[in-house]
Amino acid sequence: MKKVTATGQSVEEAVNLALAQLNSTKDRVEIEIEEEGKKGFFGLFGARKAIVHVTLPPDPIEETLEYLKNVTLGMGVDAKIDVHRKGKNVTFQLSGEKIALLIGKRGQTLNSLQYLTQLVANRHSRQFLNITVDAEDYRNRRNETLIQLAERMANKALKTGKAISLEPMPSYERKVIHHALLQYPKIKTTSNGTEPYRHLVITPHK
Repeated sequence: MKKVTATGQSVEEAVNLALAQLNSTKDRVEIEIEEEGKKGFFGLFGARKAIVHVTLPPDPIEETLEYLKNVTLGMGVDAKIDVHRKGKNVTFQLSGEKIALLIGKRGQTLNSLQYLTQLVANRHSRQFLNITVDAEDYRNRRNETLIQLAERMANKALKTGKAISLEPMPSYERKVIHHALLQYPKIKTTSNGTEPYRHLVITPHK
């Protein structure tokens, strides 16, 4: 967080001087007016300059990027991190050597890293950000695996007539399976249990 105190002939002038020092824009800062300023008699006697305190809060993306760099280095991985933002959705794409260490078994390490990263980002953000942490396009490959699993389990449920419980998985992975099975009119999917053991149940129905 950076804070600058500036003076000027008017509040507007003082604010603009502070923004120039912070290299920022008005919509990104917090402004506290200490003195409105006064022109004085004939512009000379009793004149007072305007005084403002302008604060630039931490940038949530920069803070989150720094956090990811420190965590991955702490895990022994010197990862390259590319950031892609579209509105409230932000993706941090990791690449480099030893990337498997960041993914873990069935993406468990990557999921934990994403959860912590989301907490960091939204601690500094004024609006809620949807954070995705990916590594070497693992998310897309995992989605394809989940869709295949969903279809295989749905066919098994239809064949046996019995409900099938899947292993616990994060909400966005459960959502992938749910959407994949929308094309099965005789299959219903429900989530059971509490986090982190919440899981999907695939149930055949007439």
